[in-house]
Amino acid sequence: MTASAKVPGLSLERVFASPSLNGPTPRGVKLSPDGRYLTLLRNRADDRERFDLWGFDRQKGTWSMLVDSLKLSSGRVLSEAEKMQRERQRIGDLKGIVSYDWASDSKTVMVPLDGELLLAGLDGTVRKVAGMTGAELNPRLGPQGDRIAFVRDSRLWVGPVDGKSPARAISPEEKAATVHWGEAEFVAQEELSRMSGFWWSPDEKRLAVERFDESGVGVVTRAAIGADGTRTYDQRYPAAGGANADVSLWLMDADGGHRVAVDLGDRQDMYLGRVDWAKDGKTVYVQRLDRAQTRLDMLAVDPATGKARVLFTEQARAKSWVNLGSNYRFLDDGSLIWWSERDGFGHLYRFRDGVWTQLTKGDWVVTDLVGVDEKAGRVYFAGTKDDVLAGQVYALSLKAPGKIERLTDLAFDNHATMDAKGQALIVTRSGDAQPPQSYLADATGKRLAWIEENRVAGDHAYAPYLAAHRPATFGTIPAADGTPLHYMMITPVMEPGKRYPVFTYHYGGPTANVVHKGWQGPLAQAIVARGYIYFALDNRGSENRGVDFGSAIWHAMGTVEVEDQLAGARWLKQQAYVDPARVSTFGWSYGGYMTLKMLEAHPGVWAAGIAVAPVTKWELYDTAYTERYLGNPKVDPQVYKAAGALENTGRISDPLLLVHGMADDNVVFENSSALIAKMQGEAVPFEMMLYPGYTHRISGPKVSQHLYETMFRFLDRNGAGTAGANSGK
Repeated sequence: MTASAKVPGLSLERVFASPSLNGPTPRGVKLSPDGRYLTLLRNRADDRERFDLWGFDRQKGTWSMLVDSLKLSSGRVLSEAEKMQRERQRIGDLKGIVSYDWASDSKTVMVPLDGELLLAGLDGTVRKVAGMTGAELNPRLGPQGDRIAFVRDSRLWVGPVDGKSPARAISPEEKAATVHWGEAEFVAQEELSRMSGFWWSPDEKRLAVERFDESGVGVVTRAAIGADGTRTYDQRYPAAGGANADVSLWLMDADGGHRVAVDLGDRQDMYLGRVDWAKDGKTVYVQRLDRAQTRLDMLAVDPATGKARVLFTEQARAKSWVNLGSNYRFLDDGSLIWWSERDGFGHLYRFRDGVWTQLTKGDWVVTDLVGVDEKAGRVYFAGTKDDVLAGQVYALSLKAPGKIERLTDLAFDNHATMDAKGQALIVTRSGDAQPPQSYLADATGKRLAWIEENRVAGDHAYAPYLAAHRPATFGTIPAADGTPLHYMMITPVMEPGKRYPVFTYHYGGPTANVVHKGWQGPLAQAIVARGYIYFALDNRGSENRGVDFGSAIWHAMGTVEVEDQLAGARWLKQQAYVDPARVSTFGWSYGGYMTLKMLEAHPGVWAAGIAVAPVTKWELYDTAYTERYLGNPKVDPQVYKAAGALENTGRISDPLLLVHGMADDNVVFENSSALIAKMQGEAVPFEMMLYPGYTHRISGPKVSQHLYETMFRFLDRNGAGTAGANSGK
């Protein structure tokens, strides 16, 4: 290969086309309740965004398609409520089957598809559940497999699986359209990762059901500007500092009888975090989070009366917050495996008879509670014990938790799920030149069978480009105070004495990392093939480095993380192979916000900046996310003024490209229109590209290609790209 060789044919058009260069990407991998069958959603070779349901018989060793989404599709357009819910789940671009639910008898799978409910038998039979109108949300089988519950017209409905009698609404009919039963309110979906608003009891006789009233929530008129016109939506949006929905929790029989309210305490201004039934059905556990998100109470509720008591409380450290999650498990003996950051790092604890026992410890974090084998007394989890950039799966014994066993290969970045009994692992892993692959393993981590080997060879879509694949390298750069910051870099085949432009990618906000040792994806390779160095750095405020590292942005967004990115830019400019005049930066969402703050704080450092869907005024963003990190704007207005991106736009002197979807319901377009008006009023030059009809994603085979081609033309025009650049020799 010559020094100037590029990945052959790896254009942006090919990166976003089908079949995916990542290879098959199964979703929703599950084991049947009896453990015999493995099911998953697999995307099509000719349409990377359409998924069908497949099943693997572990006894026979054979695969079969259980539901063909294209063949059985009704063609019905999704309701607006389901479209918005998919946006909350970040799957708005997917088609076909996006979820399914196993029946308890392990013979049937319930599949929602285009507004209909299908029951797919493992024998290949498929039948529709009668009485569906296409407006149903969140259909879920009962634990015994006899009933289906779903939300329709803001009420909770329950009906028999066999369809012999129609489903009936079991929640009261409300006069106000602002009252919803069985749904999760907006901030629960968007910011608390809770999509459900009802929960079956184990015996299928009772349900816990959320009721929320959003009449007090402010109305915003959101314009969805499309290519063929504009639609407006009067949306109840809980902006920072404003009212949240009034949430309550109720317990009722499967026919709606014996309805009682759960005592959630005197303070109405709180978040309903999580709801779980005890395995014996005698207790409902409710996680109650205060609005400031500094105190989490675990409530034990009597399902007959709704009376509650505080089982324990999780308190945030000063100048920090509680990270609500799903890494916990109630055991048959009444004890609880619980994830907490109480010692400064995310670790597992056992709560038993009022006594806490720490199961894991050290300057590393548990990222996921994978499963529990109660019979063997083993706990399975994922974490960063061996490498903060390459997660592994581990197991420990509840009798001797100090001895931790690693079950996965250090050469890969690993994640896992497990069956309910903790008998089998489903491991997903990736490496630098290995797209995600998944396999079924036993409880010791031994691979039993590939679910998707995804080996880059033969007719794999990425195989033609593998020989020219450029490896990622990793290291640390000291922040201004010496804190080590992890970076990732991919370089072209470099010629001695030549200096190269750098395309830096950042997110920068909480709950995310961009630097890891897994598969970086074909887009990064295509950028490198254009002659750029691809660079990313995780600043303070990002995940998996402990409470102190993450909490550095508390009431200070747009400060320390900007300075950390500055440290990265300065380090790059010291490297002999980097052209210091061609270091650009790009970010999306919080990353777009970061681009603006970086250009405002340090003019002249970056040759150009690209901001996609940026937050510019945090008062426009929702309560749960924004107040977690910045507090309440009514209490701390100066914090919001400093954190915003509109105050110092006059300081932007470097080329800026602003991009936004004009139907964005997450970071609403008003964020960019405010920025546009401000910069125009100050005669500050900038460029922009707007996408009519697109939401926060701006994705699709041709649209994604257009977006990135626009970005690289912008860099070329402003001397930050590769076209006609001085080699720097």
